Amino acid sequence: MADSLVHIGSIEHIPVHPVIPSEKIFGYRNKMEFSLSDRRWLLPEEMATDEPLDTGFALGLHVPGTFYKVLDIEACLLMPALGNEILATARTFMKNADQPVYGLRSHEGFWRFLMLRHSVDKDQWMVNIVTADEDRPAVQPLADALRAAYPQVASVVNNINSRKAGIAFGEYEILLAGEPVITDRIGDRTFSISANSFFQTNTRGAKILYRIVEKFSKLGKNDTVLDLYCGAGTIALTLANQVKSVIGIEISETAVNDAVKNSHANGIDNCRFIQGDIRDKLGQLDTTPDLMIIDPPRAGMHKDVVNQVLALSPERIVYVSCNPATLARDLSLNAVDLTI
Repeated sequence: MADSLVHIGSIEHIPVHPVIPSEKIFGYRNKMEFSLSDRRWLLPEEMATDEPLDTGFALGLHVPGTFYKVLDIEACLLMPALGNEILATARTFMKNADQPVYGLRSHEGFWRFLMLRHSVDKDQWMVNIVTADEDRPAVQPLADALRAAYPQVASVVNNINSRKAGIAFGEYEILLAGEPVITDRIGDRTFSISANSFFQTNTRGAKILYRIVEKFSKLGKNDTVLDLYCGAGTIALTLANQVKSVIGIEISETAVNDAVKNSHANGIDNCRFIQGDIRDKLGQLDTTPDLMIIDPPRAGMHKDVVNQVLALSPERIVYVSCNPATLARDLSLNAVDLTI
């Protein structure tokens, strides 16, 4: 962190506190996205062999820094063990299905992604099958097989992504089995999570993170809080009882819908959520926040958003980052009175 601040942000002499470790280092992730490819990327030891190899199918993870190299994996140790059983069942079905897997270079094929979500609180699973086209007869048998084999699978959905962009995000969604959401808990708040909503991937770690956010926020009962990139409303709803009001802004319509439902489910009436691009919505606000919470994606903040944040000039800003490099870049645009 300190290295990124100095070399990317040209920011020096900023206190960086010790890292607080995750409660678990294996089996902790509540979300994993696995890519499908019509070409399996070989490991070095496989490339050195003269034996014939099956390279026509992969369901797994990308080689770092590439979009077309997919390693076929049998197990991911970052998610709970049952996730690997679900992964194996889906692999067998997709590999033997009539529809072909998607070609990352040709942009042809059917099966694109398999996304698994897990609720720590309920020990429930959501399976999101992302395909290039809508073909319910092709995917429904897989949904039925998963529900029959694993009672913990509470939701199976099919997202349709016909675009070339390699993201596990659908243009629309079909509910195949069970419920459209799963429910998890952070602290004393419960949250409904849909396939395309942002939710912190380490549920146990999120509880610790939000406690730290609360500490640095220095909340007052008359404060108005603006929560940028609010997702399903997890931070907003965690802080809501200690302030006058919270306004969340999020581009994802499904995430905002989840945030509104979560607000009602937790009996909170001082939060409102705005759906849209932050670059458009910030300028339309009719209030100046006392505190701004910023929790952007790994790419960080758009320069226009940074400029609008500076123009609003809130008394306090708490920036929650999952990428030290983009955090340093964003802070460098106005490195004033930083406490990290």
